Parts: sequence; structure tokens; C-alpha cells
Amino acid sequence: MEEKKFDVKSLIGFLLIGGILIWMLYNNQPTEEELAAEQAKQEQVETQENNTDNATVAQGESESTVAAVNDSLGQARLRETLGSFAYSGTLPSANGGTTTIENNKMELVVSNKGGQVVEARLKEFKTYDSLPVYLIKDGNSQFNLTFSTSDNRTLNTGNLYFEPSISKNGENNVLSMRLKVSDDEYLEYRYELKPDDYMIDFGLKTQGLQNVINTSQPTRLKWDFKGYRHAKSISYENRYTRLTYEYDDEKHDKLSQTGDDDELEGGVNWFNFRQHFFGSMLLSNTPLEDVKFTSNNLVKDEEVDTLYTKQYSADALLEPTNGELNYAMNMYYGPMDYKVLNDYDRGLDEAMPLGWGIFGTINKYIIIPLFGWLISFLPAGFAIIALTIIVKICLSPIQYKQYLSQAKMKVLRPEINEINEKYKDNKMKAQQETMSLYNKAGASPLSGCLPSLLQIPVFYALFTFFPSAFDLRQKSFLWADDLSSYDKIAQLPFKIPFYGDHVALFPILAAIAIFIYMTMTTGQNMQQTQQPGMPNMKFLMYLSPVFMLIFFNNYASGLSLYYFTSNLITIGIMLVIKNFILDEDKVHAKIQAKKAKPRKQNKFQRKFSEMMEQAEQQQKKK
Repeated sequence: MEEKKFDVKSLIGFLLIGGILIWMLYNNQPTEEELAAEQAKQEQVETQENNTDNATVAQGESESTVAAVNDSLGQARLRETLGSFAYSGTLPSANGGTTTIENNKMELVVSNKGGQVVEARLKEFKTYDSLPVYLIKDGNSQFNLTFSTSDNRTLNTGNLYFEPSISKNGENNVLSMRLKVSDDEYLEYRYELKPDDYMIDFGLKTQGLQNVINTSQPTRLKWDFKGYRHAKSISYENRYTRLTYEYDDEKHDKLSQTGDDDELEGGVNWFNFRQHFFGSMLLSNTPLEDVKFTSNNLVKDEEVDTLYTKQYSADALLEPTNGELNYAMNMYYGPMDYKVLNDYDRGLDEAMPLGWGIFGTINKYIIIPLFGWLISFLPAGFAIIALTIIVKICLSPIQYKQYLSQAKMKVLRPEINEINEKYKDNKMKAQQETMSLYNKAGASPLSGCLPSLLQIPVFYALFTFFPSAFDLRQKSFLWADDLSSYDKIAQLPFKIPFYGDHVALFPILAAIAIFIYMTMTTGQNMQQTQQPGMPNMKFLMYLSPVFMLIFFNNYASGLSLYYFTSNLITIGIMLVIKNFILDEDKVHAKIQAKKAKPRKQNKFQRKFSEMMEQAEQQQKKK
């Protein structure tokens, strides 16, 4: 057997190989700089993975992962754009999510993108086709700020992402939307929603952005808005869809109701994008300067079904204080109901079409309170009838004066006909003798017109009240399913110009009642010889009913119901006055007694007689 011996050469070889390996490992180890670079690379990979994961988390309505990653990159570029100073804290949420706040009256959905309201739904109301009433939905509203940065770049907040935060202020729900540069540097929209209220407290302010926003360039607030159709009649709703606003210490104005329009104002306290029975308003405690309003009619063809009625825009200048923006505002999304608007005590009732001057005063202080009281215990249709009866009773003394004047003229008609026949070749003398007869008898054609003029303010006030009466919206009566719209009883297979493609019954009944009334009042005047220059009474007798029949076919059935009831009551009052109160024989006896007595002419009558005599003398000379 061979004896094993210790191999020195093999040991030396292994030691040399081990030394070489140790030397190679020592020389190939990374430096501190390389280790730092590798660590930064690893952190970057982990950050991208976290951002990708965060982008898939939904905040209300999720968007795609790819979009969320791009939004994160866009938000990072925003920080670079806003300034060169360091950013501390975590990256704000860059998702395209939404946050919902609500109360008993409304539900608001606010988007992270732009920090703006993207849905505003009124919970208590439905459209004409029983759908929820949305004032804002599907991109019909764009609310944003545009401003310049310190490095002269222009930003639009509608393209940037805000970070939402929900809290409570007592019973109020508060949503804060912040466009953050850092935790202490941001632009904030603050929405505070109270229980049972359509008015939202809205705050707009910046914090710590004095060196970011370039105050030498204008910062502007712009609100673009398209009004949804909510009513059955497109033309009727669009007629009362207007942009209205208050400026310069309670002055009020509005843009055109039909065509395209624009206007520039300063000192604006509030403006309203009115959609007939609903409004979207912005109010500011600090008056807005340099505001440009625009309104465009989107209903080009009323025969074609349409989604929108009008497009509005308001573009206002915002003025910073000490380099910061700080505006206390309000937003209103709710009904155009006088009682609701008036309770805010900010002149918002002027946003309603109640008429100007005395007409609006009659509506605000007489008609609206009276009708509000009646409809509190009566169905809407019966409340209209009761209102009509009260108005006609109050105006009955005026109507009595009017009928008395007509009775006097009827008694004098035979004598007037004799004068016209006697002086048929001398019209000047006929007029002079007629005026002399009126003076002796104590009668005048104008005495019948004056009572009618006194009724005009009430007539026009009611004409403006019924189309804006929110209490009539979707209230039914007899065959009318909505007193704020037309009462269709038949659909036509074609459209008649100015009339429409349907038949409404209340305008027909009102036209018949007006025709009977006109026959009773003007029909007897047609027996009188028609004088040159006088209106054709027969033409007028037919014009009014035709006008009612055509024009009111698309109007609110509540208004036609009022006119129908009003004329029926007027006919009844006239019959009572004629048969039970006023005796034409007694009127004739009084006139004859007055004619027998010498009557002193007043200053106007003497002047008129002198003018007639001078004209007659000049005619004789010719």
C-alpha cells in the first residue's frame, strides 16, 4: 500500500487561487456613489409601482390606470411649472375621481379635475317626462380659473387636479378641494352645504402663492353653462330662459331672450343662468369687476327635439389682495320660486320675470302673497279661480263706471246720429255740436276708456305672474296635467305657423268668452255710424278672440284658465249691473235734466271750443 504524503505544492496552489479571488472581489465592490445611484434607482421603481397602484383606486368614479399614471406625471409637471422652490409632502391625488355631498334638497358631485361641480341634481323635482332634474350633468358646465405664473406660463384649473377633503361644520357638510404646491401652498375651492337649503357657501382663496401667481397679469374666473330643457313646450320655456344679474347697488338687467347677446358690466353682485323654473347662480360678497356676459340661443328649430335651450357664459376679473385671492361667494342651484328667493334677502327675486315698475310691485305685494295663501289650502286650479274672483270683485267699481259711461253713450246715440245727419257735409261742425252735447249731458267717450286704463296694470301684472308661478308647475286641473304648460287635447299631424302642432282647450274657451264680452261691449257701438279716423269696432271684436286662440295655444294653461274665468265673471257682472243695478231710463232722465241746466265749461272744454270755432271760421274763409 502506498503511503499518503502531505503535498506542499497543492497547498500553495490553493492559497494562491484563494488570494486571487479575494483580490478580485475587493477590487470589484461598488463605490458609495454607485450604491447611492442603485438605491435611488430602486426607489424610483418602487415609486412608479406605488403610483400605478394608487391610480387604480376609485374616488367616486374611477378612470383607467393609464390615464391615472399620466395624471400623476401631469401633476408632477404642475409643481415644476408653479415654481422652482422645493416641494414637501406626498404627491396629491391625481385620480380623475369625484366626491359627492348632499342634503335633503340636492346632490352635488364635485370632480377632482378642476375641483368643479360636474353634477347638480334637485331631489324634489322631475322634468316634464318624469326624469330627475339635473341642472349640471354630462359636461354642460365648465367652471375654472385662468392665471399666469411667475415664469409667465398660463394655467387653466379646469385641466388640473385638486385634492378632496370632507369635514363637518356643525350640521353642514364641507368639501375642500385643494390644488396643492405643498401642504402650505395651494389654491382652494371650499363648498359648504347646509341642511334643507339650495344655497351653498363657496370660498375661493389662495394660500402662500404670492410668489407663484403673477399679479401683473389678470386672473379670471369663467363659467360656461348650457341650460337643459325641462318643460314640454320648447318655445315657451325658452321664452323665459334668460341671463339676469345685479350690479352697482341693486341695479338689475338681463340679456336678450331670443337671439345672441353679450354685455360688459362692473360691480356685479350676482348673476343667474335662469332656465325658466330653475336657476344656477353665483353670488359674491366682493363685487366682481370687468364681467363679460354672453347668451346664445341653441333652439334653432322648435320642431326638432332639443336637449339644451341656451348657452351662457360669464367671464369675471378676480383681484388679489396682498398677492392672494380671497373671495367669499355663494352658489345657488334651485327653483325660481319667489318665496324661496325672497327669503335670502339679497334681491334674488329680481331674477324672476315679474314685470317692471308698478307691474312688479303689484305682483310682489298683492298677487303673490294672495295666491300663496289661496294655494296653501286649495288645489292649484281652484286657487286660480278664487284669485280671479277676488280680483274681479276688487275691480267691479271700475267696471261699473265703465258700464255707466257706455249706458250714457247709448242714451245719447240717437241725438248724435241726428247731429251727424244734419251736418254730414260739415264734419267740423258735427264734431263741435257733438262735444257740446257731451258737455251738456255730462258724458264723455273718454270716461269709458279711463276705467279700462286703470285695469291695465293689474291685467299685465297677472300676465307676467302666471308664467313665472312655480306653484303651478306640474299641478293638474280637469284635463290639464300641468297648469304651467299647455293643455293639449289633440295632436295635429302637421304644424300650423304661430299656432303649433296641437290643440289646447283652455285658449279656445277663453277666446269664446272674450268674443261674447266684446259683443256685449263693442257690439252695440257698431250700430253707431263709423266716423273717419275711428277704429273699426267690428275688426277689434274679432281680433281679440283670434289673438287669444293663436297666441295662447302654447302658453301656460293656468293663464288661459284665468282669462276664461275672468271673462265669464266680467260677463256676469255686466248682466247684474244692467238688469239689477243700472236703469237706462233713469240714466236718460238724469241726462235730460243736466241738459236743461246751464253747465259751466271747464278750462279744457273752453279751450277746445275756441279751437273748434277758429277752425270753423278758417274753413269758411277758404
